[in-house]
Amino acid sequence: MDRYRPNRRVQIEESEPPKYDDVEDEDRDGRDDDDDNSNRLRPSENNVTEDQEPFMGIKVRRKASLHRDYKGDYLDVASHPYLMKILQKQGFPIGQSFLAGVLYLGLMFRKSRGDKQVLFADKILKFTGSGKMKRRILLITDFAIYLVDPETDALKRRIALAAVEKMCLSELSDNFFAIIIPSEYDLLMASTRKTEIVTVLVEATKGASEELEVAFSNSFEYHAAAELVKEVVFEEVEGGIKTRILTKSESA
Repeated sequence: MDRYRPNRRVQIEESEPPKYDDVEDEDRDGRDDDDDNSNRLRPSENNVTEDQEPFMGIKVRRKASLHRDYKGDYLDVASHPYLMKILQKQGFPIGQSFLAGVLYLGLMFRKSRGDKQVLFADKILKFTGSGKMKRRILLITDFAIYLVDPETDALKRRIALAAVEKMCLSELSDNFFAIIIPSEYDLLMASTRKTEIVTVLVEATKGASEELEVAFSNSFEYHAAAELVKEVVFEEVEGGIKTRILTKSESA
């Protein structure tokens, strides 16, 4: 059963940290994986201009993102041994060049389970249950999503693509997106490459029994922790986008 019903839903056939201007979080309690090296919220950017066109026919895009080429790996994963070690533990090929592995296994990965191909790699911002921002490396393979701490080189979380139910975004020109994982707690993140992230995840899950849903609404809910529900509300104001993160419910 869906946890909530977003206003608009679409089924579809952006390595600088995101910029922000105004975010309010009305509650600081909840899941927080690290209190050190945290940043306080200050999200989004400029209002829509006549040069912008909507993503998937709904979400407003900034002019700079309209003709951006998709590169996928913005970190050169093969040049970072700690990232390769994390992937190799999950079955990523070794004993051959990264490029050769991608070219060959790009044809073969659908035939077997496990991580075989890096589809996306970049630095993003992840929001904790207490409303803090954490810098993370986001890796997306053909089989899973990884969140890695760039300061400790530690894997913080791995989520199988099959566990992802939907992605939630606003209809405005902000950088936020949520990944909804019913069997676990959800992810709220921000990236200037959100369009590419959505596209990569949708393509990677094509052919699954339930294809990834992409939902657009200027307010949506997500589980910041197992029993902590938060609502993200977006409002277009003079000079940018105002974003509020509200606590909806929390069990005693």
